[in-house]
Amino acid sequence: MTSEPATEGYLPGSAGLRRASWALFLAGVAVFALLYAPQPLLPLLSSDFSVTPAAATLAVSATTAALAVGLLVAGPVSERFGRTRLVHASLATSSALGLLAVLAPTWDWLVVLRAVQGLALAGLPAVAVAYLREEVHPLAAGRATGLYVGGNAIGGMLGRLVSSGLAELGGWKAAQGGVAVLGLVCAVLVWWLLPRSRRFTPAPAGLRALARRTRGVVTDPALLGLYGLSLALMGSFVAVWNAIGFRLEAPPYSLGPAVAGLVFTVYALGSVTSAQGGRLADSLGRRVVVPVAVVVMGAGLAVTAAPALWAVVVGMAVFTAGFFAAHGVASGWVAARAGAGGRATAQAASTYLFAYYVGSSLGGTAGGAAWSAGGWGSVVLLAGAAALLALVLTGLLARTRSLLPPPPSAGAPHPG
Repeated sequence: MTSEPATEGYLPGSAGLRRASWALFLAGVAVFALLYAPQPLLPLLSSDFSVTPAAATLAVSATTAALAVGLLVAGPVSERFGRTRLVHASLATSSALGLLAVLAPTWDWLVVLRAVQGLALAGLPAVAVAYLREEVHPLAAGRATGLYVGGNAIGGMLGRLVSSGLAELGGWKAAQGGVAVLGLVCAVLVWWLLPRSRRFTPAPAGLRALARRTRGVVTDPALLGLYGLSLALMGSFVAVWNAIGFRLEAPPYSLGPAVAGLVFTVYALGSVTSAQGGRLADSLGRRVVVPVAVVVMGAGLAVTAAPALWAVVVGMAVFTAGFFAAHGVASGWVAARAGAGGRATAQAASTYLFAYYVGSSLGGTAGGAAWSAGGWGSVVLLAGAAALLALVLTGLLARTRSLLPPPPSAGAPHPG
């Protein structure tokens, strides 16, 4: 393996960068497969457990809510005790809990186990971006973060496809177990690939130090704007994806779970656009790329209002592509901004993701309720309002002062 000076971080083309990037790509696959596997099963869970569509969304919302809470603990813990051990513990424990959920005898037990799994899942998203910022050279940071977010997209797609396909063969238990096995395979590969931290410096211990770090990540206007952006983006995104299964399995489409689940293949576009968004942000600037991505997201949402099935699929693809581009760039922006301002990077990233999963929980449950109340039109209005809020926040972010000097290339924009 090529070695680079630890003071520089992994350079483009180095073996260390490849191992770190692919390890976190696979970790993202595992986490998002485990997190969102029940999403295409919501109509099936509603039927099997005799619960309403809004209640069925708790199979996802309880997990994301618990994950949000876990992030508030995992971020500060990683600042004190390191990154990689938390990643490995998170993947192994959450995969094991996924297998245990197969044995849930009642709806309440399933929701409780999914919530505990959400707490375990918090370890990876709490530290991934901070690990990349510390271990990867700034010249490669955008593309490495984009690849990690691309793993999130692929994981979301694989989890839903595996889940919906296995549900046709053996119901929700086969689906849940199959995705848990996928998580265990990824956990083993990450354990083998992920380089140990070389540039991590433990933060000072004590409640005063923790309070100081917390104050630092909640008083910067740009970071606050980014937290709000993540909540609005994810609220819109999950509201739509939680409701789409009900729409496709209802007349006039009347699709089965496996066929309806094929719509999740559009998540592959998210892998592409998150990586491409990172590259564009490295050259054009985050303040340019993020609002354009949000507009693309809104345009896709509008197309889904058309009745033709092909238009629904195309609209979902565009909507998903815009979301992952915006989120991939925004998550890297948080790490860059926090680092430039001397703030706790992992804690800032955890706070961003706390808002992200609060948005997921609120938007996911609201999407189910909107579908029950007024069908797809109500879902579009709800998600569109959240996307509009995200666009307004990008305008406010554009007015905040950058903390980073221009990179070495001539004419390059301020990235932070």
